[in-house]
Amino acid sequence: MRVLGIDPGLTRCGVGIVDVRSDRRAALVEVTVIRTPPGMPIEERLLAVGDGIERLLDEHRPAAVAIERVFAQHNLSTVMGVAQVSGVALHAAAKRGLPVALHTPSEVKAAVTGYGSADKKQVQAMVARILGLAEVPKPADAADALAIAICHAWRGGPAAARPAARGTGDAPSADAPQTPAQAAWLAAERSARASAAPRRLAR
Repeated sequence: MRVLGIDPGLTRCGVGIVDVRSDRRAALVEVTVIRTPPGMPIEERLLAVGDGIERLLDEHRPAAVAIERVFAQHNLSTVMGVAQVSGVALHAAAKRGLPVALHTPSEVKAAVTGYGSADKKQVQAMVARILGLAEVPKPADAADALAIAICHAWRGGPAAARPAARGTGDAPSADAPQTPAQAAWLAAERSARASAAPRRLAR
């Protein structure tokens, strides 16, 4: 399964593409950062980012697209840029009939490191280890995009490429081969569901 991951940003938009086998081993296909200068008109910046994403989609033909969901930012201009770039990416994927999933930073951290509160250096180190890279991809936007792609593939597996799984990022099966990080993530998911059950029954 080939997944294209996007760490959306207007000044720097990280894009990482990975191939993930049925045994959940991942390999790097390409990683890059699409950059636009702050002085450029907003419509031209979005066009440049969109063109870059579309080129990578057409060149590498991923089975699914994964985008980081940012739901809290103190800087309004930053969150607006992230939202705008996310919209451009969603549009490009929809034009090609590709399923898209949005993953929060904590979901990505948990999937890749087994710890939802891991710091950026831990995530980047695990990305390099998972992909067998000698060095951590730089800048951080590039490593983050790869982490998002890995997260989506590990959480959803091949089913994430089917329309039924669109946007869900289903958890890995308990019977499927798992890394320690995946096993920790699955245990956390089960615990969260168990703690939520009484509240649902009480309604």
